[in-house]
Amino acid sequence: MHTDVTRPLLSFQVITDTHVTVDPNHPYNLNLERALQDIAENAPGSCGIMHAGDVTDHGFPAEYEEMKRIWNRWNDRLPPLYFTMGNHDVALGEWSSRLSDFLTATGMTAAYHDHWICGYHFIFLGTEQGLELFCKLSEEQLAWLDAKLGEDASPGKPVFVFLHQPLKDTVAGTVEPHKWYGVTEDEELKRVLSKHRQAILFTGHGHWELGSPLTYYDGAGKLPAMFNAASVAYLWTDEDERKEGSQGYYVEVYADHVRVRGRDFSTGKWVEAAQFRVDDPFR
Repeated sequence: MHTDVTRPLLSFQVITDTHVTVDPNHPYNLNLERALQDIAENAPGSCGIMHAGDVTDHGFPAEYEEMKRIWNRWNDRLPPLYFTMGNHDVALGEWSSRLSDFLTATGMTAAYHDHWICGYHFIFLGTEQGLELFCKLSEEQLAWLDAKLGEDASPGKPVFVFLHQPLKDTVAGTVEPHKWYGVTEDEELKRVLSKHRQAILFTGHGHWELGSPLTYYDGAGKLPAMFNAASVAYLWTDEDERKEGSQGYYVEVYADHVRVRGRDFSTGKWVEAAQFRVDDPFR
C-alpha cells in the first residue's frame, strides 16, 4: 500500500483559556465562536480539539451552558472536544462540587484521563485541589502518568500531554521576572517527563502571545518539547501587558516529525513567528 508522506497521519487543534462568561455578546464568547468557525472551515480532517483549561471565567453552571450553546452552533462541522480543567473552572467554591460541575458539563470522566485517538495517545492531567492559581498533582496521578507514557510506547511515536499550568523555567511566561507557572509538584512532574521524551506537552494559563520567546521550549536535552498555547479569550505580552487577540494551534503529525502551527483566530491567519517542527529525539 502506498502512503502519501506529504499528508499528515493525523491532525488536531489545541485551544486554551476561553474564559466563557454568561454574556453571549462578551468578547471572550465571541472569540470562541470565531475560533470554532476557523477550525470548522479549515480542518475538515481533524481528529479532535484539545482544550487546556480555563474553559469558563468563573466555573459557574450558566457559563458552561453558554459554552455548550456556542459549541452547538458549530458541532456538526467539528471533531470531538476533549478538556482538562483550569484554575478558573474549579478554584472558587467547594472542590468536589466544582469538579462535578466541570465533569458534567464537559463529559470528561475524571480530573485526569487519557484517550487513544487514531492510534496516538492523548493524556490530560488535572489539579486535584481547587487552588487559586496552582495545580496539585497527587502521587497517584504522577504514577499513573508514568505508566501511561510508557503504555504501548515506541521510539518515533509522540504522546501528547495537556495540562493547564506550565512548568517553571520552560515556556513563555514561566521565566523570571514572569511567574506564570503553577504546578505544586513541579520537580516531581519534570522527573516523570524526563523519562519519556517522546511526549509533547501543551499548556495554557499565562495567555502569552504566540511568537514570544519560549513559545516553544525544546526541553534543553532533558525534558520533552513543550508549547505555550496562548489563549482564545485575550493575550499577554513579555512587557507584562494585556493584549486583545485570540490564538491557538493546528497540529499535524507525520511519520518522522510533528508540525505545530500557530493560528490567529481573530484575523484568520497563521502566526508566522509560531511555526514549529518537532523531530523525534530518539530518531
